[in-house]
Amino acid sequence: MDLFDILLSASFWTAAIRIASPLIFATLGELICERAGVLNLGIEGIMVAGAFAGWMAVYSGMGLWGGVAVAMLAGMMFGLIHSTLTVPFGLSQHVVGLGITLLATSLTYYAYRLALPEVTSPPKITAFKPYEIPVLSDLPLIGQALFSQTPLTYLAFVLVGLVSVVLYRTPLGLALRAAGENPSAVAAQGLSVTGLRMGAVIFGSGFMAVGGAFLTMSAFDSFFFEMVNGRGWICIALVVFGAWKPGKALLGAILFAAFDALQIRIQQTPLGANIPYQVFLMMPYLLSILALIAMSRRAEVPAALMVPFNKGER
Repeated sequence: MDLFDILLSASFWTAAIRIASPLIFATLGELICERAGVLNLGIEGIMVAGAFAGWMAVYSGMGLWGGVAVAMLAGMMFGLIHSTLTVPFGLSQHVVGLGITLLATSLTYYAYRLALPEVTSPPKITAFKPYEIPVLSDLPLIGQALFSQTPLTYLAFVLVGLVSVVLYRTPLGLALRAAGENPSAVAAQGLSVTGLRMGAVIFGSGFMAVGGAFLTMSAFDSFFFEMVNGRGWICIALVVFGAWKPGKALLGAILFAAFDALQIRIQQTPLGANIPYQVFLMMPYLLSILALIAMSRRAEVPAALMVPFNKGER
C-alpha cells in the first residue's frame, strides 16, 4: 500500500478522528482558559487525573456517562485550585500550572496503588462502543470516519460548535473574551473579572479531564501509567495553531492525529522496514511544529493572557 492509498482509505481517517477526539476535548478546555486570560499548564496532569477518575468510577460499578461526569468533576476540582492561586492571588501561572500537573499526576498514581495494591496488570472495563449513525455511516470515505465513532467522539464535535456559539454569539462569550483582552473594560461594566476567569479555568479544566477519560473509556478499556503521553502539551500548541478559535483548533487536532495515524501505517510499508521506527514516531511532532510555526506568525494572542488583574489598578 502506497501513501496515496493510505490517505484515501476509510480506516485511516477513522483512526485519525479517534486519535483526535481526546485532543479536541483538552484543546477546547485550554482555549477557554486562555481566552479568559489564564494559561493552564496543569493540562497534562488534569488529563491523567480525568483518565483515572472516569475509569475508576466505571470499574467501581458506575455507568459510563457517570464515569465521564466523575472525570469532569475531578478536572474541575484541580481547575478550582489552579484558578484560586492564579486569579485572585495572582501567582505565576507557569509555576502553578506545572505544580498542578505534578500534583494531579502524583495523586493519581498514589490513588491507583492505594485502590489496587495487588494488581499487576490494569483491570478492564466495558468501554464505549462505536455507534453507527444510520444512512450517514454508509457515505463513501467520510461515512465510516465521521459517523461510526463512539459517543464521546460525537460529543467532542458537538462541543466545538457549542463553544463557538457561546464565545461569539452570547453576552457570556463576549465578557469572557473581553476578560482576556481588556479586563479593565469588563470591570468598568460592573462584571467580575475574577469570577469570569475562575469560571473559565474551572470549566476548561473539566473539559481537559474528559479528554483524559476518553483514553480509558473510549480508546482503551483500562488505565495505565503514561497513557496521556504528552497529549496535554500538544493541546497547548494546538490552541496557538488554531489562533484561539475553536474551529481552527479542531482542524489542528485532526491534522496532528492524521500525522500520528500516518506514521503507524508507514512503518508497515517497505519504506518502514528500512528506516528506524523512531523517525516515524518523531514525524507527527515535527510536522506539527512546522505547521505551528507557519500558523502562529499570523495568530493574535489575547492581549491580557497571563496578565494578573487587580481591580482599581491600571
